[in-house]
Amino acid sequence: MKVALVCDWLTNVGGAEKVLLKFHHLYPQAPIYTSKYSRKGISWFDDADVRTGWLQIFPAGMRRFLGVFRERWFRKLDLTEYDLVISVTGAEAKAVQRLKPGAKHISYCHVPTQYYWQMYDEYVENPGFGVLNPLVRVCFRALVKPLRRRDFEAAQRVDQFVTISEYARGLILKYYKRDAIIVHPPVELDVFSKGRKSSPYAYYIVTSRQVTWKRLDLAVKACLKMGRRLVVIGDGPEHKNLVKMAGGSELIEFVPTLEREELAKYLQGAKGYIFPSLEPFGIAPVEALAAGCPVIAFCEGGALDYVADGKNGVLFEKQTVKSLVEGITRFEKIKFDERVVEKSVENFGQERFDKEIRKVVNEATR
Repeated sequence: MKVALVCDWLTNVGGAEKVLLKFHHLYPQAPIYTSKYSRKGISWFDDADVRTGWLQIFPAGMRRFLGVFRERWFRKLDLTEYDLVISVTGAEAKAVQRLKPGAKHISYCHVPTQYYWQMYDEYVENPGFGVLNPLVRVCFRALVKPLRRRDFEAAQRVDQFVTISEYARGLILKYYKRDAIIVHPPVELDVFSKGRKSSPYAYYIVTSRQVTWKRLDLAVKACLKMGRRLVVIGDGPEHKNLVKMAGGSELIEFVPTLEREELAKYLQGAKGYIFPSLEPFGIAPVEALAAGCPVIAFCEGGALDYVADGKNGVLFEKQTVKSLVEGITRFEKIKFDERVVEKSVENFGQERFDKEIRKVVNEATR
């Protein structure tokens, strides 16, 4: 069976890219089709056959401008030589339609295209184009209805949806009127479960791509307010704002994106992992749990699939500094069993993922 992998873009390291890497390991001979590939931004796929098209000429920073063109490029992409196409997507890659008769399209869909659907209001409020924001708002409002229609139509052509959490499954049902099989993303448990460092732990930690909707500002402000140390690992367009927000305080330490082994050391030495964003899953907090590090998470989204309040972490109710401070205060009154924390995610490993994906593929292609 000839297999092709399709993804929205490959320009940086994140949770979606980690999932695609696991599909690449599962189907190493399958080419990866994507709208934009930046080897400088991500080196994980140096051994893969990554194929791009005319959208490759645009700088990675222009990604937000290109949604209309991405949808058209994927729709026109010729995949007629393959028996199975697997799209790993949270945007336009699901639009592929030039398949040979009898070929199957399985979409591992992280979430419906957020800027068309569940995060439309947030995107319109802050499109992220600086002085061009007013113009972008006008254009996007004018285009969103036909874009939603095309996105919905693309979803109807998928043979089988697979998704990452109960939360994401609900969104796919709400916006695409399609059901999905849940296969939680794989986590490299053996990398992170190397044993905790000596107690007492001195700092909280957050690791993330630094963009506005991740709400890392809540973690910075809450730790400043409480006088707690925080290590912020990662980079992104919000980095300068977060550094400015920290105001040079010694409480907040910024660390560039790390390789997994180095990241594991930070997680193993942390008091707790702060997860303030609303995400359909969140691989990073599961990595923290695998390291025995309990999680303080916003009580919506994919976190509900793995954070059990009072057992391996704490859930806070609102995306506000006050609510997070209350969560941290309650967290510090609980004595967590590190072995219980680590064991709580023992079923999120690569072997389980491979087994469940193979089952989905077998049932879809038989």
